[in-house]
Amino acid sequence: MDSQHGGEHIDCTDAVHVLYQFLDGELTEVRRLEIQTHLRACLPCWEAFDFEAELKIFIGKRCQETAPDGLRERVIRSIAEDPGSEGMFRL
Repeated sequence: MDSQHGGEHIDCTDAVHVLYQFLDGELTEVRRLEIQTHLRACLPCWEAFDFEAELKIFIGKRCQETAPDGLRERVIRSIAEDPGSEGMFRL
C-alpha cells in the first residue's frame, strides 16, 4: 500500500526500511510523521511495526546482562597491544 504525507510518497518498502529508526526515534519529525501516516493506513506494515516493537520491548526486558568486571580494560589493552590496529581506534 502507498500513502502520501506532505507531498512525499511512502510505500511499504520505504516504511519497512526505516522501521528500526522509527522505533528508536532517529527520524526527523517530518519523516516520522510520513512513516506514522503510512503505518496507520497499511495493515501489513502496521503488523510488522507491532511485531518489531514488541520484540524490542521483550529483548530490552530479557537482555540486561552486564559485562564482567575488567572486561572493558582487557579489550582496550588487547586493542592497544595489537600492532595491526594502529590508528584504527582512538581511546
